[in-house]
Amino acid sequence: MDRTTEEKIYEAARRIFILKGMEGARMQEIADEAGMNKALLHYYFRSKENLFKSVFKDTFSKFFVKVKDTLSSEVSAKEKLIAFIDNYINLIQANPYVPQFIISEINRDPKVLKTLMFESGIEPQKILDLLLNGVHSGNLSKLDPRHIVISLLGMLVFPFVARPLLQMVYFNDDREAYDRFLNERKEVVKNMILKFIEA
Repeated sequence: MDRTTEEKIYEAARRIFILKGMEGARMQEIADEAGMNKALLHYYFRSKENLFKSVFKDTFSKFFVKVKDTLSSEVSAKEKLIAFIDNYINLIQANPYVPQFIISEINRDPKVLKTLMFESGIEPQKILDLLLNGVHSGNLSKLDPRHIVISLLGMLVFPFVARPLLQMVYFNDDREAYDRFLNERKEVVKNMILKFIEA
């Protein structure tokens, strides 16, 4: 498959997955959106699940290029966490289907998600090691770094996973107001995490 065809399929699939989610999306809709024959999608990807996983890997690969660069830089552990928060929220805002996919895969078969993470260049142990180094150097609190990582993920993921309910209950179903709230949340999460990890 040439890169142009692949990009067209991925962009079309992302748009449909954002609108319909993985369960609601249909291969025919994705083919129509990409301006190609459904048989071509099946030829390349065999199933909607395979296409979804390919889109997921493509999305996270781009995200983790930025994260890897940050983790390998000379900045402090705190600055690396701040960069991670910025990059993660930007990724989810551009690809709102990702949190639902993660939750469904955790419940369906976490081994699949673990494999996808490593294939996408995600190495959770590196983040723990970064935090452990900060703890040992006295620059971060003595908390078990797993508490920090899991708390951070909860603060970042939940507002996107629960968006339909939270938007309806707290924002009168105003999408733009909720988008503004998510933008503000970057700074809120950064401030909360920095207080949480201060030695």
